[in-house]
Order: sequence, then structure tokens, then C-alpha cells
Amino acid sequence: MKLSERARAISPSPTLAIDARAKEMKAQGIQVINFGAGEPDFDTPQHIKEAAVAALAAGLTKYTPVDGIRELKEAIAAKFYRDNGLNYTPDEIVVSVGAKHSLYNAIQVLCDEGDEVIIPAPYWVSYVEQVKLAGALPRVVRTSLANGFKLTPEELRVALGPRTRLLILNSPSNPTGAVYSRRELEALAEVALSAGLTIIADEVYEKLVYDNHRHVSIASVAPEVKARTVVINGVSKAYAMTGWRIGYLGAPREVARAITRLQSHSTSNPTSVAQAAALAALNGPQEPVQEMLAAFARRRVYILERLQALPGVVCPAPGGAFYVFPDFSAYFGKAYRGKRIANSTDLAQILLEEAQVAVVPGVAFGDDNCIRFSYATSRATIGEGLDRLTRVLKEIA
Repeated sequence: MKLSERARAISPSPTLAIDARAKEMKAQGIQVINFGAGEPDFDTPQHIKEAAVAALAAGLTKYTPVDGIRELKEAIAAKFYRDNGLNYTPDEIVVSVGAKHSLYNAIQVLCDEGDEVIIPAPYWVSYVEQVKLAGALPRVVRTSLANGFKLTPEELRVALGPRTRLLILNSPSNPTGAVYSRRELEALAEVALSAGLTIIADEVYEKLVYDNHRHVSIASVAPEVKARTVVINGVSKAYAMTGWRIGYLGAPREVARAITRLQSHSTSNPTSVAQAAALAALNGPQEPVQEMLAAFARRRVYILERLQALPGVVCPAPGGAFYVFPDFSAYFGKAYRGKRIANSTDLAQILLEEAQVAVVPGVAFGDDNCIRFSYATSRATIGEGLDRLTRVLKEIA
């Protein structure tokens, strides 16, 4: 059976592949320390689970409107206003099967064949593949560790071409944890507007920011920017609801309608019970979010101290999310017990097979010098994993 060119061009998700291999090793009785998974290790808060149970008991098991139930869309609109200073009406909001689905829908309706999409690197692994699936061309722009892995206005300006249509901006960032300030966003928005670009703002980690950092939505910097921006968010990260698969977006009305039409021919509505759970997450107590954030903040301090103490490793402090993205390139060109290390993939493979430590090579995110560690796991697990990693590094020569 012949596969389409589109299917053959899709690369599997490296993060999910690493996670799958780690789980396979665990099933074999091997104790794997997994820094690969991009999900909180906390359980979904009890009041959210109870809302889902109540929805089941009430018979909320049928089709809902394609773009989500009215009550949830109203709650999302209230959240946008409360947290981001953005005014959206319910018909400018679409609820989808996770933030990844929201991103996919937005890219599909905004890109034509041959359009260029600017993606700052390091980037989340699915951006490039989703752009290719839309028939568009990813224009990856390498950012620098010295600048905190943040796109500058000049870098954006240089990347512009006659077919550039879209900019994807992720703040806080996966994998780097970079958080853009209002001033930085204003400068990028000025370039984007002058070039007639549409912006997709992936803000799914907005609740997870540290120190003096503050999340600002680029859509909030000016009304004319909001009119050219699709804001992506969801409940997976902030409320430990990765498996519930509820994401959402705010967009100009005509874009939201186009996305609804597209979704009507793919998934149709998001899961009804999960929508009820998401409603409880947005409208219910927010203390569990703050408790989770405090735990992540403590882990962040610890993992930074450990990684920054390693010889040759450069590890910038992330402003948000729950990842660190240290540079391990000082170990490239060397060997571990005869195994040559040429790049981040080689080092990640050695760590997994020799130390049973699962990390994601930076090449998956567009920067082969680095490796991503998730600290969405316990401090004890982080400590054990870094002990194992340190023992391997000491033998690299």
C-alpha cells in the first residue's frame, strides 16, 4: 500500500520516542530516570476530577458544539480578560483536542502551499512538522544562548521574504524556558505588523513563570497586534491535565470560524466530559496551580545548581515552563568507553543505555549543542538522575 508523500515526510516526535523507549525499559525492570516527558508529575486536582464524574452522572456524554460548549468558551473569554487583558467574545474562541490540535488547526487555515513560516530555534518539535503538513515552508531562525534564546527584531527582519506569512512565537518557551518581556514583544510586533505577518502565540506555559519574570501575551501589546494574532493555550500544563486533551485559542472571528469548519471535518467536538473538567479548572480554586508552581520553582533552583556545576556545561536559567536546555557541546568530539560522541543524539543515547537516564537531544529542537531536561519530576529523582549523568561525564575523554 503506497503512502502519500505527506505521510512519508512526517518525522516522529523525538520527545515521545524518548519517553516510549524509557517506558519500554522500565517495563523490562530497568530503573530509568526520565527527564524526557513534558508533563507535570502531579495528579489532576481533585475538584476537577469530581467535575468530570458529575458530568458523567448528569449524562454529558453526547455531541457538543464543534467549537466547545458555551459555558467553557465563556470561561475562557473571562480567563483571557483576567489574565491577559484580552477581550474575546465566545465566537472568537475555539476549543480543541489539546493545544497541539489548536496549533495544527490554526496553521492549516492560515497557510497556503509555498508560504513561509518563521520559527525561532530552539523550537517545540511539532511546529516544523505541522507547517510542512500545511504545505508551507518552515523558515527556522537560529537564536543565541547569549541572548537567552530569544528572537530579536533584527533576526526577524532579516528572515523576512516575499512569501513569509506567519510567525510562531512561544513564550514561555519549550525547550528553553525563555520568557519575552513586554518591550521585547512590542519590538517584534512592530516588525511583524510592518511585514503584514500573522502571529501564532503559543502560551500554554503562561502560568509557570519564575523570579521576576511575568508572562505577557503579544496580543495584548496593541489592538492592531491582537487583530493579527491567534493565541493558543490549554489546561494541560497549568492544571496537570495532559491526558484530558483540551486546548483552546482566541482569534479574529473569521479565523475562528474557519478553524471551526476545519475541526468539524476532523475530530468534531472535544470530549464532552473533558470540557466539563476544563470548565472546573478555569473557574475553580487556583491554589493547586500555585502549589505546583512552587514545587517547580524549588526543583528549578536545584537542577540549575547541579547542571551549572558540571565542567564544560553552560546552562542558562529558564524564566518559565519546566525545562532546562544546557549546552553540552564541550563533550562532542570525545568518547565514552570507545563510543564516539559527535552530537546531542550520541550523548543522549549513551545516557539512556549506559546510565538509564532519558533526556531529549537538542537536535530535535533545532539546536544540536544542547540537551533538554524536564524537571517535572521529584527532587529525589532529579538528584539520582544527575548523579548518574555525572558519573558518565567523568568517563568521557
